[in-house]
Amino acid sequence: MSAERAPRAIHVVAAAVTDETGRTLIAQRPPGKHLAGGWEFPGGKLEAGESRRAGLARELREELGIIIASPRPLIRVRHSYAQGEVLLDMWVVHHYRGEPEGLDGQAIRWYTQDELEAVELLPADGPIVAALRLPEKLTQATTEHFAIAEDNGADAGGRLRGILCEGLADAMAASEAGADFLVLRKDLSHHEVTSICESVLLPLYARGLTLDEAWALGATGVSELRL
Repeated sequence: MSAERAPRAIHVVAAAVTDETGRTLIAQRPPGKHLAGGWEFPGGKLEAGESRRAGLARELREELGIIIASPRPLIRVRHSYAQGEVLLDMWVVHHYRGEPEGLDGQAIRWYTQDELEAVELLPADGPIVAALRLPEKLTQATTEHFAIAEDNGADAGGRLRGILCEGLADAMAASEAGADFLVLRKDLSHHEVTSICESVLLPLYARGLTLDEAWALGATGVSELRL
């Protein structure tokens, strides 16, 4: 008798939509829905056969009435609720047309990054708030918010910990060792970058690419560090 297969995680696409002052929008789950009343980043379930970008654009159009452009992949987070496991596929949206409003009757609020860190969001959203501190382009190895290390055992002093990687094997080892984000040491082919982004849930910084190229491959940004 074959073992019963575990149910697949529900794939949810969501976004940190920002305004011109840098504030981020969050929404309250309306009555009648699972976890009603909880605050979260806007988004929803990916439909069968739908690409991640298309699903994100559809969800934000349906929920907030905005048309997005150039979304930036940020991080993917797995979280288990009583109703099942969720894979939360998080993006950052700076560019959009329209004024966001709660089209499902949900309340929405804008918060600065510091304010956001004090808001009680749904449990799956916790790691996302910290990841929002990561820039699009890495130009420094150490800041007050993150530190990039040579190996998996380095201590980041309470900051987000980035690990330098040569390729997929390094990236997977760094992920298992508890890294918060990954930084490539050298230029890799588009196929190799995509493979890492598909295999590892953490933010990845690629080299030798434009931002648009990196985002299209699934990376959260580009590294300009001199290694």
